[in-house]
This record gives sequence, C-alpha cells and structure tokens, in this order.
Amino acid sequence: MIDRQPSDPDSNPQHPHSSVLLAVLGGVASGKSTVSSLLAGPGGVVLSADAAAHGVLALPETLEWLAREFGPEALDDSGQADRKFLADHIFRDAMLRKKLEDWIHPRVRDRIRADLAEARASETPRIVLDIPLLMESDGLAELRAQIDHLVFVEVSEEERERRAGVQRGWAHGEVARREAAQMPLSEKKNASDVVLQAGVSLEQLAENVRALLTRLGC
Repeated sequence: MIDRQPSDPDSNPQHPHSSVLLAVLGGVASGKSTVSSLLAGPGGVVLSADAAAHGVLALPETLEWLAREFGPEALDDSGQADRKFLADHIFRDAMLRKKLEDWIHPRVRDRIRADLAEARASETPRIVLDIPLLMESDGLAELRAQIDHLVFVEVSEEERERRAGVQRGWAHGEVARREAAQMPLSEKKNASDVVLQAGVSLEQLAENVRALLTRLGC
C-alpha cells in the first residue's frame, strides 16, 4: 500500500483551503509535463523535479563534484553538466546511478519543498507536482501524504516509443530500459486516483483535462 493519504486542511496549516495539490504519474514520454501545465492552468503552478534538477546540476559545487566523481567527461565544453553522458552511464550502472541520486535528489527535494511552501503561502489555486520518481523515493513520503489527487497519464507503450524516437532521438527499446529502473507502471496506475487518457491530439488532451478538473471539483 502506498503511503499517501488525503490531507485534512483543517488539521494541516500548510495546506490552505484555497490550494489543491495534484501530482502526475506516467511512463517515459507520456506527456506528463504537458498534462501538468494543463492541470495547473493560467493561475496555477507546476513544480517540476526535472527543472529543479537542472538548477541543482548548474550549481558550482555540483559541477565540482561531478568532475571529481565521474571524471572531466561529465562536463561539456562549456563546463556545464553533460546530461547525455550522465544518463548513458547511470542507466547502465546501478551503483553510479545511486551515487548521483544521493547527491542530486536531496537538493531537488529541498527546492520542491521550498517552492511548494511559497505557492501555498501565495494561495495558488492549483499546484501540480511533476516528479517522475514521486512513488519510488522514500524521501518524498511526507509530500505524497499531502497530495489531494494523483493522476496517472496513460499512453500506449508503442506511442511512447514513437514519441521518444521522434522527440528525443532515442533508439527503440530505450524507454523500456529506463523504466526497468523504476516502479512498474501498473503499480503507479493502481496507486492513482484517476487515469487520464493522453494518447490523443493536444486539443483532445486539453478537453480531457478540463473534464477531469470539473470531475474533481478543482
């Protein structure tokens, strides 16, 4: 059983009545970021783990650590983190992946917590968490407990493979290889409150999101 229980706004002063916290789950290349933006809407905010990780990877202390732990090849010609190099290595070596995650993830979590507190203080109506490893990370247990609605973005494996090839230049099978290091999609889907069909056009996806928000009352 996933350790996620709906928050009681009357007993949690960090969770005002005017804010709704949603989170998005789904497979690689399922369009989670697009769905997150649509769920947030003009007045909402998306808290993206990927955006937070970009910020952490740009920190001088992170760049120094990468060069020391992974070698100078971990930095590109401009002295920034070479994300392709890191991805190619960590998804083939569990020990390297854990080493990088142990450095990056605590700093990403701190940024997301700070941004969440700021969004709530500003009475943002809808706050959406776009965190791919939301269910896998023990360090996010307290955040999972605060989520009001957990949305699973469903897209067929074939379509996700196609998108990853077109949009990211990935070879066939790369999606499955990366997902093998994560919680099975079936478990994420079962843990979710609602399933959103997203293997459709952008116009239809926007309509599906509007219908979902109406259904959820937010």
